[in-house]
Amino acid sequence: MRLTNHQAVEIVKLARQITQRPVVVRVFGSRLDDDAKGGDLDLLIELDEPVANPALLSAQLSAKVSRLIDGRKVDVLLTAPNLLRLPIHDIAISEGQPL
Repeated sequence: MRLTNHQAVEIVKLARQITQRPVVVRVFGSRLDDDAKGGDLDLLIELDEPVANPALLSAQLSAKVSRLIDGRKVDVLLTAPNLLRLPIHDIAISEGQPL
């Protein structure tokens, strides 16, 4: 995974601060390929409780994590009991690595 240990720890901290609840954070997509270069960071944030404003939550986390990783693009995908589950969620869960 092309993240430092410090970045991984900070990403989880940011996710917990923004959501104000326990979360599981998974990295999926191209960042799992240690031989690749560049690319965005794809994160899946797993929540056990419903989310009132998922778009705002995703945008806030994306912006803060982007600053942490030197301005790289960050895509945030959420899963929660009240959110629609799509095939991309299944891929992120099965192929993603928890931080």
